[in-house]
Amino acid sequence: MSLSATPTIPLAARIAGIGLIGPGLDDWTAARAVLAGEAALEPATTRIPAPDLLPPAERRRLGAVVKLAISVGLQAVRNAEADAAQLATVFASSGGDGANCHAICETLAGEDRLISPTRFHNSVNNAASGYWGIATRAMAASTTVSAFDGSTGAGLLESFALLADGNEPVLLVIYDHPYPAPLAATRPMPDAFGMALLLVPPAQGEGPLLTLSGFTDAAPDTLADPALEAMRREIPAARALPLLGRLARGEAGTVVIDYLDRLGLQLALTELAA
Repeated sequence: MSLSATPTIPLAARIAGIGLIGPGLDDWTAARAVLAGEAALEPATTRIPAPDLLPPAERRRLGAVVKLAISVGLQAVRNAEADAAQLATVFASSGGDGANCHAICETLAGEDRLISPTRFHNSVNNAASGYWGIATRAMAASTTVSAFDGSTGAGLLESFALLADGNEPVLLVIYDHPYPAPLAATRPMPDAFGMALLLVPPAQGEGPLLTLSGFTDAAPDTLADPALEAMRREIPAARALPLLGRLARGEAGTVVIDYLDRLGLQLALTELAA
């Protein structure tokens, strides 16, 4: 059941580029084959590459979560052959850099309570956005959002709004990385996952058309493959896998993804062959 009317101004975008890194999925090409049912998901720990755009000195300061965000964003930009420096960006993560948070807490609990400058500047939730600007020299608007398990939905909403306001392409990057112990005991996450969508105004480009139909209390779409469904359920950044599955299969239709509590986002995918 739709809980609210379709937005007064249709919120729609074409998908010009996709990036994905997850357990057993090194990039969108590999993920597309798995999601389309053309290849089996091979169990493997998520492999996060070091972003090649950053100077070595900056690269050494990065935590794994920032490397994941930048790497998956670059995938989407390069797949679309776009200019990263010209793109507005939205970064969405359910918890940011848990490893850095753990290290700071560990230092504060010890005798020497001095926090290193690198730890400190990596502690903010927009660290990925900052490093993205350094790597790509992008000066366009950038927003960072976090909504716990609803962060994928929040990122999509923010991206649609930013795109409608500026009528310019928006790169959406969604990412999560597991916490170390003891934080992992209260926030378990089996592995890292990141995805990125380069969204462009409907009148620009030729990618599939994605429209936000409204909010709904209908159950979110799930995946038939048990391993992929576990990934979707256990890693908040993977909540859009049913949408990516439709894209991989070239299949138009609607999809519901989690947002907040029992509220979902209903999205429509059309014009895949345009």
